[in-house]
Amino acid sequence: MNETLATVVFLLALVVLLGTGVWVGLALLGVALVGMELFTSRPAGDAMITTIWTSSSSWALTALPLFVWMGEILFRTRLSEDMFNGLAPWLARLPGRLLHTNIVGCTIFAAVSGSSAATVSTIGKMSIPELRRRGYPEHMAIGTLAGAGTLGLMIPPSLIMIVYGVTTNESIAKLFMAGVVPGLVLATLFMGYVAVWAWLHPDAIPPEPAVPLRERLRRSRGLLPVLGLILAVLGSIYFGFATATEAASFGVVGSLLIAWWQGVLDRETFTASLMGAVRTSAMIALILMGAAFLALAMGFTGLPRALASWIASLNLSPIALIAALTLFYIVLGCFLDGISAVVLTISVVDPMIRAAGIDPIWFGVFIVVVVETAQITPPIGFNLFVLQGMTGHEIDYIARVSLPFFLLMVVMVVLLVAFPELALWLPETMREAPAG
Repeated sequence: MNETLATVVFLLALVVLLGTGVWVGLALLGVALVGMELFTSRPAGDAMITTIWTSSSSWALTALPLFVWMGEILFRTRLSEDMFNGLAPWLARLPGRLLHTNIVGCTIFAAVSGSSAATVSTIGKMSIPELRRRGYPEHMAIGTLAGAGTLGLMIPPSLIMIVYGVTTNESIAKLFMAGVVPGLVLATLFMGYVAVWAWLHPDAIPPEPAVPLRERLRRSRGLLPVLGLILAVLGSIYFGFATATEAASFGVVGSLLIAWWQGVLDRETFTASLMGAVRTSAMIALILMGAAFLALAMGFTGLPRALASWIASLNLSPIALIAALTLFYIVLGCFLDGISAVVLTISVVDPMIRAAGIDPIWFGVFIVVVVETAQITPPIGFNLFVLQGMTGHEIDYIARVSLPFFLLMVVMVVLLVAFPELALWLPETMREAPAG
């Protein structure tokens, strides 16, 4: 078997199919079919049916549509308005004032939504008009939202972490907990940058009126439902009361109660949130099916083994390997969405990092941080397109104002490498509920 020829055929077929606009999941299935027909004697149909069923019948994967639905429900509530009104009086006392509402708001909403785009949309639909009305610098208002919106992939529940956990057979609950501290550290880096920028440009930040303590506390009441939901979902996972799937079901019930309490839960809202969750979940499921079949096809050709042997022959240190993978995923993320990038490569990368002695839980956090950077990297950074629709600015402008936050995410990768305990400490202290 000529692995070089197989590699060329796989890459060429993938580029052609993606370039013609075929859905990513269907493109992966098509590439796998080409590989099976050219390089194996096994019937492709039987292999595809078996592989698709196996990849889609995981119990852990049921958490994904539930968390997606939870985010869809909350997206249709008054959560963004309540969060801005509740956070603004407290954050107005910090350097940078209400620019911090983008970062803190995205951090909170990320804990009830696994989607970066949903986080940007929910927080931005309230914060951008308000910051514009109050005279805040446009480039900072958009840049902070673009950067902080990526926290939707890091802070649990994260859709990419669910996909990574299912693909690598790692604990989703531990992956969730591993993302908490790095997510908070990244949010702190963003807030630190805003504070320093505001200190260097004091005239660019408009003044905010002082709000009495009693009024601040009154406005903060709108935050209590979502904070309670976060504690219920993440707390039940951390203390071992529930698996990720069970916690997701708690989250759906809690989000429905919040929508009912706000008076926005009606037939139309319920149906729209359910259909939105179905569309997103079906898209992810199709990508997973295609990736599983492609991994099988590549396995028959011996391509993953050949690539792993080639990497091993380079005698790269773990640090050098991580540096190479960082660059690889940032470039790949410029052309594929995060979930597609992970499922397309993990069958090759996972054996490689395990052989190098890299903890797979830590690597799950690392890969999410690196993939996050692609959300604000042209040409197809999803957050860029969401913000383009919300603000009316061109992609190149949004990418330019997002650059400082891209660089801070690179700093986060360095911190993860230097201090792996940031990702590993919390999973080591948690109690995990038995599956089943």
